[in-house]
Amino acid sequence: MGRSTVADYLRRANMAGLSWPLPEGLDEEALERRLFPPLPPSKGRQFAEVDWAAIHRELKRPGVTLALLWDEYRGQQPCGYGYSAFCQHYHRWVGRLSPVMRQRHAAGERMFVDYSGARMAVIDPTTGAARPAEIFIAVMGASNMTYVEASWSQTLPDWIGAHTRAFAAFGAVPALVVSDNLKSGVIRACFYEPEINRSYAEMAAHYGTAILPAQPYRPRDKAKVEGAVLLVQRWIIARLRNRRFFSLDELNAAVREEVARLNARVSRHLGAARQELFETLDRPAMQPLPPEPFVHADWRRATVGPDYHVRLDGHHYSVPHEMIRQQLWARLTSGTVEIFRAGKRVACHRRAAPGDTGATTLNDHRPASHRRYAETTPSQLRERAARIGPATAILIGVILRDRPHPEQGFRSCLGILRLSRSYGPERLEAACDRALAINTRTMASVKSILINRLDGRRPNQSPEAPPITHANIRGAKFFH
Repeated sequence: MGRSTVADYLRRANMAGLSWPLPEGLDEEALERRLFPPLPPSKGRQFAEVDWAAIHRELKRPGVTLALLWDEYRGQQPCGYGYSAFCQHYHRWVGRLSPVMRQRHAAGERMFVDYSGARMAVIDPTTGAARPAEIFIAVMGASNMTYVEASWSQTLPDWIGAHTRAFAAFGAVPALVVSDNLKSGVIRACFYEPEINRSYAEMAAHYGTAILPAQPYRPRDKAKVEGAVLLVQRWIIARLRNRRFFSLDELNAAVREEVARLNARVSRHLGAARQELFETLDRPAMQPLPPEPFVHADWRRATVGPDYHVRLDGHHYSVPHEMIRQQLWARLTSGTVEIFRAGKRVACHRRAAPGDTGATTLNDHRPASHRRYAETTPSQLRERAARIGPATAILIGVILRDRPHPEQGFRSCLGILRLSRSYGPERLEAACDRALAINTRTMASVKSILINRLDGRRPNQSPEAPPITHANIRGAKFFH
């Protein structure tokens, strides 16, 4: 110990009237108070106490700085603190706040979202089995206004649905949504160029906001929601730990009550409740909600088959036939299926019911030949046959009548009618008349009659050529 320090202590002991040995009962704290008595109050200028909580709230507003607030302060207190002292006192006050509150967030700028690690149980009233429910949390950066809800999973539909309900609860939309790198929302986590799920990005575009994923393994990027997660676990999940819930709606009703109580609770540091701060800070700076809420849609790649249909969830949906073998994007909502090529919608269908493995086909998507066949009806075939002649009409009617289903005879009828292009309607009428006489009802028989030129005579007519005589031919006498 230095000589000057020893001399200082001896001087202080002499001024305090102390000598060795020290009086009995004098402990270390009492000795320090006598050696180092508090300084007398300063006789300099006294400054009015500043409401640092109000200064802290004002700094969250866009464009507000300490220099501006000091200028306003000096306008009310001309003999108040200078700028340097004003900043020193404010930073000293900020240093007493919790680590989460040290971050500066502009009003209405950011909403932080995440899932709580802790789950809550919902009891199945039939089996008594407990099913875990995920807890989604959204918190505004400036006001700490909190939204909480329970959902069955962290899948994309629940993730996006929770966002839309959070926006509706706040009644406005922030400029940015800071999310965790959840697989449902972020396909590839990267500091420089994260890849956002297409449905998640579409939701953000609908509300006019942007998605800003936190850095991987950097929880401080979303420290606001990390603090809210801890708060929700202590103030909501812990409070409801002894209650039993038998449906997700029942659980969410209880969660809403606790969240309302949490947002109405006055913070001892800022002297205001989250709800009050939200109404004065965040809401005026946020964007209005769009006229219609976002409808969740799944985006999928699909390859067009040779039948100009794409297969989605087991059902087949048609696209224009020119797109066979191409890869397209399909957007599926609960009620519609939209198909896009190069960003342009090329087909739209009503979504089939789950388990429906059939096909939905628009006639405009078919080639012209397929369209003609698809538009063919029994009455149309009969009308075309009647224009050729009565025998043709009778043969077509017999073919349609004798099939178990009329459509089974469509191809045969179309083949017979198309023979008129090659052989003319008169010969076709005669061939149909001969086919009826010999009781044949196939397109192949009618065509054979035309090829062999048998359409010009009845079956009982004798052939024009003389009979053939040959040793291997028995002749008609053999049978009589």
